[in-house]
Amino acid sequence: MKEITLKLNGEIKRLTNKTFKFDERIKEGWFSAVYFLKTKKIVEEKIPDNHVTMQFFQKENAVLCGTDEAIALVHTFADNPQDIEIHSLKDGDKIEPFETVLTISGRYQDFGYLEGIIDGILARRTSVATNVYNVVKAAKSSGKQKPVIFMGDRDDHYTTQAGDGYAACIGGSTAQATQAMNEWWGKEGMGTMPHALIQMFRGDVVAATKAYHEIYPNDEIAALVDYNNDVITDSLRVAREFGDKLASVRLDTSRTLVDKYFLRNHHLMGSFDPRGVNPELIFALRKALDDEGYNHVKIMVSGGFNEKRILEFESKNVPVDMYGVGRSLLNLNIGFTGDNVLLNGEPEAKQGRRYRPNPRLERVEYLNFNE
Repeated sequence: MKEITLKLNGEIKRLTNKTFKFDERIKEGWFSAVYFLKTKKIVEEKIPDNHVTMQFFQKENAVLCGTDEAIALVHTFADNPQDIEIHSLKDGDKIEPFETVLTISGRYQDFGYLEGIIDGILARRTSVATNVYNVVKAAKSSGKQKPVIFMGDRDDHYTTQAGDGYAACIGGSTAQATQAMNEWWGKEGMGTMPHALIQMFRGDVVAATKAYHEIYPNDEIAALVDYNNDVITDSLRVAREFGDKLASVRLDTSRTLVDKYFLRNHHLMGSFDPRGVNPELIFALRKALDDEGYNHVKIMVSGGFNEKRILEFESKNVPVDMYGVGRSLLNLNIGFTGDNVLLNGEPEAKQGRRYRPNPRLERVEYLNFNE
């Protein structure tokens, strides 16, 4: 059973390294800035009895993510983790600028070298969770929540997928593209066909969709319809072939192309940007499907969508049912800082920083999962 299931059932409070599967080289300092390692050695030899409190914050309104991972990191790799006191908010909490989200107290040499790694965990996970939250919120701005599919597999290194998928779920994404993105959740990746499948059927969308359905008969039929840059024609061809079985069509038109529908209807041009997946194309597609009785067929759009673009579509009540979003969700625009703010229980921090107690923080229990 996945740890996330135990957590959702209330059997455990935090995910552990059983989920995160950290690289063992963390213990050797392989991923820590060298000055942290040098400081650890100096403190061990010169001032080993100091007790410090390290405090973490960032500077935006955000959706916090990465606390379970950061805590598991400390519990897995710190020296004497049973003696370290941790207070933390939870993944999914809404946070404000400069709000303390995590404090770690103990002997510096036991955990201080993990500071940069913790900053990085919190920065990436919170950035992705916040980006997804804002996109999901945008996709509800017209009054109805439209599902947002996380499609970031091609926009970053593959090793980031499990954590990014978890952060996307924390932010509100309803499905992820790969199995790895669902690893920490125990769900299945979602997706149907790429353009490559249609290419091997020489652009015949109906033939490609038939082949897909024959091999995966239990999957919903979702046809990719922009291969020939004629989405209305190909959507109707697929709809006529599959009828009630067709669940949805997906448009992924390049922003450099103008769909053939507009080339056939020059009189519609002139008052909008006709390139790529645009509102007028979706209105025309919806009308064409409805006119032939295919009201049940949903429309999914992808290709360069972000919060701003989704807000534009929703403000115009464009009849989109699902958004596929990738690259914009991976923009890392939130950075965390870890500061030592207390020394042996007394305020001691660099100029401009101070201890900021937060009553929302909860004491974290240490459980030894390393045995």
